[in-house]
Amino acid sequence: MGGGGQLSGSVEPGSGRDSGVFTWEEVQKHSSRTDQWLVINRKVYNITQWVKRHPGGSRVISHYAGEDATEAFTAFHPDLKFVQKFLKPLLIGELAPTEPSQDRNKNASIIQDFENLRVQAEKEGLFKTKPLFFCLHLGHILLLEALAWLIVWICGTGWTMTFLCSIILATAQSQAGWLQHDFGHLSVFRKSKWDHLVHKFVIGHLKGASANWWNHRHFQHHAKPNIFRKDPDVNMLDIFVLGNTQPVEYGVKKIKRMPYNLQHQYFFLLGPPLLIPVYFHMQIMKTMVHHRHWVDLVWSLSYYLRFFCSYIPLYGVFGSFALLTFVRFLESHWFVWVTQMNHLPMEIENEKHQDWVTMQLQSTCNIEQSFFNDWFSGHLNFQIEHHLFPRMPRHNYHLVAPQVRALCEKHGIPYEMKSLWRGMVDVVRSLKKSGDLWLDAYLHK
Repeated sequence: MGGGGQLSGSVEPGSGRDSGVFTWEEVQKHSSRTDQWLVINRKVYNITQWVKRHPGGSRVISHYAGEDATEAFTAFHPDLKFVQKFLKPLLIGELAPTEPSQDRNKNASIIQDFENLRVQAEKEGLFKTKPLFFCLHLGHILLLEALAWLIVWICGTGWTMTFLCSIILATAQSQAGWLQHDFGHLSVFRKSKWDHLVHKFVIGHLKGASANWWNHRHFQHHAKPNIFRKDPDVNMLDIFVLGNTQPVEYGVKKIKRMPYNLQHQYFFLLGPPLLIPVYFHMQIMKTMVHHRHWVDLVWSLSYYLRFFCSYIPLYGVFGSFALLTFVRFLESHWFVWVTQMNHLPMEIENEKHQDWVTMQLQSTCNIEQSFFNDWFSGHLNFQIEHHLFPRMPRHNYHLVAPQVRALCEKHGIPYEMKSLWRGMVDVVRSLKKSGDLWLDAYLHK
């Protein structure tokens, strides 16, 4: 684990390598797959060999190759002193005294004000968890699971009871999805090892998915939200075109994998109904087997064993499989609308190398607070606060929100808030707008 990072990475003659002092221009040259440097608190690290061992996955750390990663490093790691021991062997120098602490388009004033806000939030205890909140949340999921089974066991497996059972199970699955999200972000326990353990239980045994798959995918989204080739959530496999730039690029190149001008219509057939039961399911199983995540596979199989042992005696093999598929179908609609209304209508672009606050605010919006909205979205209606402070327990988002709004007002950064209905409508509107841009470029450019 030690000095492997120092063995790779080409350095040009006359550079600052010998003295261990570098310019941003030199650092930015090391951003290829086989040669990666990054900067944290003005220290320069060669992470070329380390990326494959990075617990959060190789891609998320590679997305910051050649640039300053201080804000992302601070946002993701709960114990900075512990992580420093892994960084020390990778240290190759520091920025020259004449170099600014920020690279490219990053605003030093915004960065400093946000750091002050983060420190203030720490002092106010906003990163401390209320254990009762998460215990009650887990309890209501388990209660819903039990209630769904009791309904068909006591009242029979007729169409009405089966539909009611499906609604309850889909609700339990959606809420378990929000709960695993909390543990995945290390926002519940003081010791991250407990977050990792319970995360495997919730996402594996309660949902049948994989913790490693989720971590490696979701952290990329947080590190570079709505940025093509870095955020996997905007990789639509040529089924949809997003934002203002991609549709025009596809149109100019005469790329027509789908009739994109109709994507706001076929979204209802290919998006919400199929994401979880088809695409995610196939991707999760493939990832666990291909990467040999056997522990995750055992946890996942324990969910299916529990489900089929519970429902085969009532519905038979085919009926139980149909029930599970319908539950996933319902859950997928819930998941897609909640997650997409915060991001899809926002800016989706190529890499701009912006500071943390600007990048997160341009790609994220909030949904109005209410008891229902909080519960329905797992508090991801506070998507802005969640993206700025991914480790903060979600029950504290509303407490830091006024300070975030004040910071945005000071620096002229739009802080967008919508109703739940408008958030959903804007998903369709943004798809139509992107489709129209593609059609215009396809026909006339």
